[in-house]
Amino acid sequence: MKTLDYAVDGRVARITLNRPERGNGITLDMPRELAECVEQADLDPGVHVIALSGAGKGFCGGYDLVESAEEGFAGDFAGNGAGSPVDAAVVARNHDPRQTWDPVVDYQMMSRNVKGFMSLFRADKPVVCKVHGFCVAGGTDMALCSDLLVIAEDARIGYTPARVWGVPTTALWAHRIGDQRAKRMLFTGDLISGAEALEWGLAIEAPPAEELDARFEALVERIARVPVNQLVMHKLLINQAAWSQGLAATQALGVVFDGVARHTPEGYGFQARAMEAGFKTAVRERDEPFA
Repeated sequence: MKTLDYAVDGRVARITLNRPERGNGITLDMPRELAECVEQADLDPGVHVIALSGAGKGFCGGYDLVESAEEGFAGDFAGNGAGSPVDAAVVARNHDPRQTWDPVVDYQMMSRNVKGFMSLFRADKPVVCKVHGFCVAGGTDMALCSDLLVIAEDARIGYTPARVWGVPTTALWAHRIGDQRAKRMLFTGDLISGAEALEWGLAIEAPPAEELDARFEALVERIARVPVNQLVMHKLLINQAAWSQGLAATQALGVVFDGVARHTPEGYGFQARAMEAGFKTAVRERDEPFA
């Protein structure tokens, strides 16, 4: 594993995002390694529940795009764990403004990432996600694909690329918080606190930061006491509601729209600014009007 740690502690399988020096930024490896960990937990008869968390100062800062945006995707997550030389070459070519954009190639790449994130949703066993510090952009895909979210009351969560250069590919916002609040989040790209996430029904608990670990472990331990067959049946039953509401079709549209968002005039302008002044500067300038 290049991006994650996996360990089993009694009835609990623990998956930890482990790129703290990069804010646990998502590389092409991470969704695939995530799916491998979930499969391992599902196949282990001793595991009843999966605990997902992040190392370092926050849960996840989204895709690790600093180098790739600044270089016009010339290296495709250069030095940050590209899935393979083929991935790197295809994605770099597909995101070069001087080349023709192939939306199907884009869809194939991003849908593979969605499959990795959705392994949490599709897992036989319950997934409880712990968020501290921050959970933004692509990091929210993993949080929302989990079954339960425990977030520190002072943590921040949201999808800031909604302002330019992104559409949430797992498309779970409306499913998790309803259409009105999902629109409120995506029409502005605003972040909300853990306390607000609890109020909106996105999180199941939002304790003070100093109590986060204890409250998270208490919930995970309580779930782990239930027979695994009961847990699997309950999860399948509840998740059927999302599938019957057309989640698969919505996600397909979200993946296509995410590619479009990176190739609009504003998307190209954002990337050009990142190449000129640096990705962090481009993001800061994008977000400053929403201070």
